[in-house]
Amino acid sequence: ANMSAFLVNAPENFSAEAGLPELDLHSKLAGNFDYIHFFVITQKEFHEKFENLKKHLKSDGFLWVSWPKSNQKETDLNIKTVIKIGYDYGLVESKAISINAVWSALKFTHPIAGKEYNNSYGKLK
Repeated sequence: ANMSAFLVNAPENFSAEAGLPELDLHSKLAGNFDYIHFFVITQKEFHEKFENLKKHLKSDGFLWVSWPKSNQKETDLNIKTVIKIGYDYGLVESKAISINAVWSALKFTHPIAGKEYNNSYGKLK
């Protein structure tokens, strides 16, 4: 509750549907956030926006990425590509969930110093 948050491309009623607590929800990407949630359909948009979103993530914050399930909305994303792109930009995944019938989500965080991360879909750069 009360985390500083920024939502990108969130569907209408997302906060209510997901049962999110009361958030300090910002309308501009300025400052650093505890929680960022990025809804994305294409790899192109993922690459265009992810690095900048990461720059606004607190060191102990989390950045959720949601993409359409099963090729809905003409997506070219799946869990493997989402993990790989997250690792390419220096974040690691920690949890996957289903938001609803359309959206999947993966939670990314900054890696812990000294910890090794081995994922067959991505390598930290």
